[in-house]
Amino acid sequence: MVPAEPTRTTQLADAAIAVLAEHGMRGLTHRAVDRTAGLPIGSTSYYARTRAALLELTMDRMVELDFASAGAEPSELAVPDIHAFGELVAGLLHSMLTTGRVRMLARYEFALEGTRRPELRAVYDRAGTRLREPTVRMLRAAGAPDPQRQARTLVAFCEGILFDSIAGVNRENPPELAELLAGIRELLHGMLHAD
Repeated sequence: MVPAEPTRTTQLADAAIAVLAEHGMRGLTHRAVDRTAGLPIGSTSYYARTRAALLELTMDRMVELDFASAGAEPSELAVPDIHAFGELVAGLLHSMLTTGRVRMLARYEFALEGTRRPELRAVYDRAGTRLREPTVRMLRAAGAPDPQRQARTLVAFCEGILFDSIAGVNRENPPELAELLAGIRELLHGMLHAD
């Protein structure tokens, strides 16, 4: 089956992610997105009239790509057992460290700017909630005694690995899938089998 052609908004959002990752928040302009997408000047403005609309379009696309990496929409994410859960999480981390690296750099730019601009923080937090809710649900299904708190711990662990491997001291030596899986399994085992 031939993959569907990307929509114009998808094309623009992907270009905005690339611009954010390469040039930071200050470099993200409608014209820069037009150039990166290879489209006529004014194309981005047609679909996202304001900078806020462009940022929201970009964050929505990042979340969409995250769920595409998982192979399911948030409501459909489910795992039959804790081993499958560990494999899902490790696979997502590995994907974000490899094919999703640019997206993660863009996300960091977005997160930092959100600390200074409340309207961005709201967009970022909404996206974060969409990503965290399935984690709580899957931990609950796996028998976690405090899934809300434990989801926070699991997400923080994952975010630490990602930051260390993309922007931190281990950016030249990111973990392989097997190492990620071992770490996730250790963490999940501790959460679910603690006395």
